Amino acid sequence: MEPFGGSLYEQMGGAPVLRRVVEAFYPKVQAHPLLGPLFPEDIMPVMEKQMLFLTQFFGGPTLYSDQYGHPMMRARHMPFPITRERADAWLGCMKLALSEAGLDEELARVLLERLQGPAYHFINQEGS
Repeated sequence: MEPFGGSLYEQMGGAPVLRRVVEAFYPKVQAHPLLGPLFPEDIMPVMEKQMLFLTQFFGGPTLYSDQYGHPMMRARHMPFPITRERADAWLGCMKLALSEAGLDEELARVLLERLQGPAYHFINQEGS
């Protein structure tokens, strides 16, 4: 059961709000010294995949799976050196993006808590 009733996707306001979050998030990622080098210069395809994935991850339509199959996110991230420091940085950028997008503080906390599992699950290296 979700803490506020309905899926997290619905609680956050669906696609329009999620798009605001993703659009606030990626400039922060690109500017971050630990994260920026991991991402391509043309960030738009990454942003679109993130929209699809987060829609599904937060309980909305299964857009990512419908288009790409099972997410298998750990396997998809294995080619990239992901450390605890990078996972923390990613979550920090997301926290700022959730706030910038105007999400309720408690809902933002719940969303970040939910994202911690995958963020730390992707760690595949020691150090920064």
